[in-house]
Formats: sequence, structure tokens, C-alpha cells
Amino acid sequence: MIVIFGGTTEGRKAVEVLEEAGQSFYYSTKTGEQTLSLHHGVSINGEKDSQAMQQFCSEHDIRLLIDAAHPFATQLHETVAEVAKALHLPLIRYERIYPPHTDDITWCHDYDDAIQKLEISGIETLLMLTGVQTIERLKPYWQKHHCWCRILDRDTSRQLAAKHGFPKERLIYYPLNDEDNAPSNEEMEEEYLITSLHPQAILTKESGLSGGFHAKVAAALHARVKVFVVERPRLSYQSYHLVNGPHGLRRTVEHLLPDFFPLKSGLTTGTCATAAAVAATHRLLHHKMPAEVPVILPNGETISVRVGYGSDYAFCIKDAGDDPDVTNGIEIRATAETAESFDICAGVGIGTFTLPGFDYPPGEPAINKGPRQMIRDNIAESVRISLSVPGGAEIARRTFNPRLGIEGGISIIGVSGIVKPFSEEAFIESIRKCMQVAKASGTDRVVIGSGAKSEGSLRARYPDLPRLAFVQYGNFIGETLRMADEQAIANVTLGIMLGKAVKLAAGQLDTHSRKATMDKVFIQQMLDEARCGLSIADVPLTLARELWELIPAEKHNAFARVVVRHCMTHCRPLLPQSSLTILLIDENGNIY
Repeated sequence: MIVIFGGTTEGRKAVEVLEEAGQSFYYSTKTGEQTLSLHHGVSINGEKDSQAMQQFCSEHDIRLLIDAAHPFATQLHETVAEVAKALHLPLIRYERIYPPHTDDITWCHDYDDAIQKLEISGIETLLMLTGVQTIERLKPYWQKHHCWCRILDRDTSRQLAAKHGFPKERLIYYPLNDEDNAPSNEEMEEEYLITSLHPQAILTKESGLSGGFHAKVAAALHARVKVFVVERPRLSYQSYHLVNGPHGLRRTVEHLLPDFFPLKSGLTTGTCATAAAVAATHRLLHHKMPAEVPVILPNGETISVRVGYGSDYAFCIKDAGDDPDVTNGIEIRATAETAESFDICAGVGIGTFTLPGFDYPPGEPAINKGPRQMIRDNIAESVRISLSVPGGAEIARRTFNPRLGIEGGISIIGVSGIVKPFSEEAFIESIRKCMQVAKASGTDRVVIGSGAKSEGSLRARYPDLPRLAFVQYGNFIGETLRMADEQAIANVTLGIMLGKAVKLAAGQLDTHSRKATMDKVFIQQMLDEARCGLSIADVPLTLARELWELIPAEKHNAFARVVVRHCMTHCRPLLPQSSLTILLIDENGNIY
């Protein structure tokens, strides 16, 4: 069993990761006030000292602790570390992502230091954004100066403020956010608050990106209001595994408790290429060859990736986890040399685009835009990175690359940087679990999409829905819709991109390329129905998404309506009890 200490956005994300395993775990918070739907997890609340926590862990056969508590919960951090040490349990610290320190902010070591610096700066009017728990710590200051304090709109917060004598008329409330039981910190809302109160300064905590730190600071600086920030406490314990995102958490749990998840996650070729490039750059510029290098994933989190070294190159072995991928075990190499500007080029074993329809024109190395940007984001120096894959040409013949017009080697792809296990049985079961969790969350709408790219557009379309309401179907559209019907989901939104949409419109409910192909005759029929005036017999069409460029822009909406209508014909019978909405998404994230 595992215990997560949460009550935060990170705690919620940790729950989402562990729910994927389908096994029981405990989720512990101080007050139990965080709104959270648990399907496999068991919620517990209340403060525990070291002795009580040790007793709980012993009685419930706890094998792993995950500290996902607030960065300023220093006493809890120390207690959890003490328990881990006493019981010889592995400990994972799920940390937040923090922006770098900048000179336009006055940084304070603690609240006493903040009071002193505020006094020295002559600040008479202050907006306190540090939370109700800090009212007592800041009492020597707000008793002498005009201060406002923003707190959560709940009875416990009001009672605590009253207990310490903070003036009721200077309390400002923000509503609870359904997503993470924390305030909404959008920059426009923050700026509206700041400009309406006209404080000389704001005081906030170094709460990280998930704590709205950037929005608070940006709004204040834009309004020409001084910013004072209390630095986050540094962890006093040393023996822990540090992660700062869901992918790193899952991989660390897989390593520490190999039997918890039924299948292991893996790394994309893009992540492996990035790791090799980082290692090669580190060797070139710093003359060191670490066994692991940090890699920033597209979602902003950082994971450690094992690397190795040859005579003049660094390499990373592709680990696909339990995903049945023919590229599993290949060696991706990178060399680095100084250059006037950053550049990426490809060598032996990396394929070449020979047909239009990809991120780059024919003749370019088959390295997608996502991995190129990922490598660039991880390397700040001006270097030329050369990638290669020994045996890549042979391996590529066992992939779909030849059919897609990628010749001479493999392609470097991957949007998220992480490969989730994709055995059909396990993947379908994971969809079922996600659908069950979505139903248990109480949402009246479930939004299903094919993957990370489409989900980004769908989240923007439905910003108020909880994360658990979004389910990825991969290629199993029919199976996922049937599951939604089994769970009696009231409203279902299906988000789909054109490549899968033209297959679904033709009645193919499993859109994997092994089972479904692009029916050009049927595509022509839909083009004619939409009166697009286009004959695809006269133009080369390799991928369905090329249609967006071939069809006149003024006909996009008409074509989208036809495609959606045909998709609806095949999907509607699978959801006899539900309201179904189908949204077609183009390559730029536009929704039709």
C-alpha cells in the first residue's frame, strides 16, 4: 500500500497517477476539505504526529510514502521523513515547478525577514496573498499598517482570521476552485484585484506554478506594484526521490514498487534523443559524463534518463516499457560540436520525409517538431547536435514509415515524451477505469479525445470541467463510447482529428492503422457532398490532414460538417441514453 500526503494540486495529480494502477492506496489530508473523487483510493484526514503515523503505516502494510503536501508545510515534511527513516520506507517528494529568481522581486528568507524589508521599504499599504495561516506570523506588521488579506471563502478560514483579530472589513475572499480546492489565479483576475485596491506592494509565497505564483507576480509588476516574496523552505531531509510531475512520479513508483502498476511506462524516441543530446553537450562543454541527465518534458516537468558514452558520442537506449514497440532497445546517438547558433541535423539511421503532410517539407530529416523543440528547450548553448541510430534503416522497415513516405531510417516522434503501455487488453481496461473514475467524480460530461494534442484543445473548450472528465481513447473509439453508455454518462463529447475522423466517418470504430485505412473513394464522396470542388485524384494525398491545405479555406466549415455528420451516424447508436457532441479538431487546434 501507498500513502499520499496531499491537499494540494500535486496531491490531486498523484491520485490521478495511482488511480491508473487499479490498486488501493491512501490519500491523507489535514482537514479533509479538498474536493476529490477517489475510485481506488481511500481518503483519511487529520494531523498525525510521528508516532501515530508510524503506527498507521505498520498496521496497514505501507510500503511507500509520497509527500505531495504544500511546500510550506515544513512540519509535515519533517514528520513524513522521520517516519520513512524509522520504518525504512522509500519516500517520494512530489515538488512543484518553480520559476527562476529574478531581480524585480524582493526575496525574503522568512516572514520575519519580510516584515523587516517591508518596513525598510516604507510600505504602508499591503495586499497579503500568503493565506490565512500566515495572519498570525504577520501580525506585528498588519497591526501597524493598512493591509488586506485574501483568504478562502469558507468558515474555517474566517474563524482563524477572527481568532487572530484581523479586521473583518479587510478580508478579501476568492471562491474555491473545483479543480484543486485552491483559488483561481488567472493574471487578469489578479490584476483587477490589485488595481482596485491600489496597494503599494503585494506579499506572496514562492508557491510555484501550480500555486499561481507567476500570475500574481506578473499582475503586480504590470500594475507597477512592488512584489515581496517569502522563499519556500528547503527540505531538511536528504534521503528521498524528487519528482515534479506525473510522468516522473509514475516512473519512480514503477521503480520502487515494480508490482504496483500492471504495465511499465516507457520513453519516446524524442525523449531518448534529447537525453543523448544533453549528455553530448555536457561532455563537450563541461568535460563530464554523468550516468543520468535531467530532461525537461513538454509538460514542464523534469525526469532523469540513463545515458552512456562512446568514443565521440553519447547515447540513450530506447526503453518502451511494456509497450509493444519495435524500436524498443535501439540505441539513439548524439554528437555535439560548437556552432554559431543552435542546430539539429540527422545522420545514419534517421529517416527522411519524402512526401508532404508532415511538420517539415520533403527532404528534411524525419524529426518531428515536438522532439526538435524538446531538444532546444533542454540545451541553452549554441551547439550543433547530430543524431543517428545504428541499424535504423533495418528497424524502419518493420514500422509504417515506408507507407508514410519516410525513407532511410526511423522517425523521431513523441508528443508527451512518455510512452504509456499500449497492449490492447490493458489499454482498453485502462480506458474503462478512467471512465469509471470520471463517473465517480460526479461530472455530467465526459470528454474523450485521442491523445495529448487533441486533449489540449478540448480542455480549452471545457475549462470548467475537472481533469478526471477527460478520457483518452487512443484508437478505440467504439469501445470507449460503449463504456460511456455502460456508465450512463449524461453528456459525451468526442474530440477527433481528421486522420481518425475520415476513418470513423466511413464506419471504422477502431482507427488503428493495422485495422483501418484511409478510404480515398469515401473521402471524395464527402468532398463532393460539401461542394469543395476538389478531386483528390488530381493531387497526391498521403495523410488525411493534408486536406486542410487542399480544401479552400472558405469550405473548411462545410467539409467539417459533412465529416461530423457521417461520424455521428456511426457513433449515435452506441450512446442511446446520452447526449453526444462531436468536435473536429484541425492541426492548429481549431475546433469545428
